[in-house]
Amino acid sequence: MIDDILKIRQQEAEAILNIPVTDAYEKAIEIIYRHVHQKEGKLITSGMGKAGQIAINIATTFSSTGTPSVFLHPSDAQHGDLGVIQRNDALLLISNSGKTREIIELITLTRRLHPDIPIIAVTSNNESVVAGEADVVLCTGNPREVCPLGLSPTTSTTIMTVIGDILVVQMMKKIGFTSKEYSLRHHGGYLGQKSRDNAGK
Repeated sequence: MIDDILKIRQQEAEAILNIPVTDAYEKAIEIIYRHVHQKEGKLITSGMGKAGQIAINIATTFSSTGTPSVFLHPSDAQHGDLGVIQRNDALLLISNSGKTREIIELITLTRRLHPDIPIIAVTSNNESVVAGEADVVLCTGNPREVCPLGLSPTTSTTIMTVIGDILVVQMMKKIGFTSKEYSLRHHGGYLGQKSRDNAGK
């Protein structure tokens, strides 16, 4: 088992190092900055299944670090929650295949409501429908899943998380986000206390 664990760790580490790094990240950051920090909109993240769980984490991390963000479930969007989207918002959509039906439908419904809303896609397939509809595509590098069946999202969700972390960190640097500002958004728990301690230094 130890050898197998080491192989899994190595495979996921290599997948992270193989994430394509292009100017698409700079373009994505500029879109988020322009719409959230200049136009006073918000970042809306979305995804189905495991990708949706990653999208939730990205949204909450953005919000706690000074960039207002919410998660929109693509199915709930079809039952009224689409109304959360406003004209100055930006979308960050996660679909490993780039073919997720609910995400494609969300794009259609969003563009019907706000035709000019920018879309950032995180996907493994640059030739997919979702990628084709997006203004910016952040490719995962299409890593092989560590799941022995090659089916369960494992390595792919690790990569999605890393891409989200890259975006969050770059945005924090762009807006000059401080410990004091963090403490105003995160009052409770260990991190709240640590941020207040750091802000006082």
